[in-house]
Amino acid sequence: MCTAVEINNNVRELQELRRMKEELEAEITAIEDMLKQHMNETGVYEINALTGKITWFETVSSRLDSTALKKELPDLYNRYSKQTKTRYFRIQK
Repeated sequence: MCTAVEINNNVRELQELRRMKEELEAEITAIEDMLKQHMNETGVYEINALTGKITWFETVSSRLDSTALKKELPDLYNRYSKQTKTRYFRIQK
């Protein structure tokens, strides 16, 4: 069982790690965007770099519009829909 002090310390550490994660994600996105811009400008969407292979490609997929299906054919929607359970872990300030 954790003490109140341990919980508070863990929450502080978790908040700091999440802040650091956001900073890293922003840096990652900036570098990815720079590489994508280069690929887009050159028309080359596959690059063999010294450290690995970089690809940026487009794919097309089809997805079911469940909102429209529910509206137009509610019986069919209810027959084939499944309920799922999700548990969220959040720390609020």
